[in-house]
Amino acid sequence: MATTITVCETCKCAGWNAETTPKTDGETLAELIEAAAGDVDDVSVRRHACLMGCDFACNIAVQSNGKLNYVLGKFSPTTLDAESIVAYAKLHANSEKGQVPYREWPQAIKGHFRARLPVLDND
Repeated sequence: MATTITVCETCKCAGWNAETTPKTDGETLAELIEAAAGDVDDVSVRRHACLMGCDFACNIAVQSNGKLNYVLGKFSPTTLDAESIVAYAKLHANSEKGQVPYREWPQAIKGHFRARLPVLDND
């Protein structure tokens, strides 16, 4: 089942300056994630304004119907972080319930989890 990475495009890391940096850190991270996910099956990317995790910018969510969903934050808008997010999303997509064993997590993902959301009952 496909997994979606939702990227907060309004996130700004500490020290972000609108006068010197025309894009938010979230916009930059979104572009890098979109590029990294371009040829990855079962992973899509969407942007959203404000995931309300401002203390932990840059924030993303890893989501799929019928699976556990996760909110992660405190990333940097770098290629390494973007590629690691996509690698984790691919593992999430390939898992039955959205649980990926810790030993399989990309190193750059560790320490970034903020919340695990249970599967919604669709009754």
